[in-house]
Amino acid sequence: MVIRAHVSFFMIPKQDVVYLPYNATMRQALEKMEYHRYTAVPLIDENGKYVGTLTEGDLLWKIKNTFDFTFESLNRIPLTEVPLRWQNHPVRIDATIEDLIERAIEQNFVPVVDDDGVFIGIVRRREIIEYCAKLLSLRKQEEETEKREE
Repeated sequence: MVIRAHVSFFMIPKQDVVYLPYNATMRQALEKMEYHRYTAVPLIDENGKYVGTLTEGDLLWKIKNTFDFTFESLNRIPLTEVPLRWQNHPVRIDATIEDLIERAIEQNFVPVVDDDGVFIGIVRRREIIEYCAKLLSLRKQEEETEKREE
């Protein structure tokens, strides 16, 4: 049995996602990430396009590698100056479940963009795993039914 699922079936829409504008400061990022208890968040430019994913590690490495860093610096350093160590590649809205699985192996969430690269939401690894578990369960039920019919 093959069940084709559309990315939109799994997607959490942008209005329900915690994300940051790419021109936010390090302090804004730390506060938002701490408040929501997230270790990574999508970054969106002024045109709404996905530009990358900011992680706690990115912020820590920036702090470590900034000479004369002070707490006050957090208010002055924009995220555009924070190197992003991981490239969380987005998928388009018409991506396949195979595309999602491939990305979710390395990413906690997969950003979803439209045809113009505008950020429209995310798919969490959790939803992908739940979908795969459901498929495995259905497959097992089918096999049990076939054995009973033999």
